Amino acid sequence: MSQVTIGKWGKCLAIRIPLDIEKIAHLSQGELLEINAFQGNIVIRRPTAQAHARAAAEEIIAERKRYTLDNKIIQSLIEEGRRG
Repeated sequence: MSQVTIGKWGKCLAIRIPLDIEKIAHLSQGELLEINAFQGNIVIRRPTAQAHARAAAEEIIAERKRYTLDNKIIQSLIEEGRRG
């Protein structure tokens, strides 16, 4: 078991993950992790596939209004398709 000290990073608290934990968990810089408080403890884990899918869907929904196809907004094409 490794121990870490809580430090300050900007306005947030931060911990450094020791190299042995990084290697055992196959962590990489920039990787997205979930952090939660549960019964007074801190739980850090990789998001589930379902969480990845939900995040991807939210990103697609948010972005679809920014792109056009032959000067038509994709959202309007979807609505046209629904009307048949």
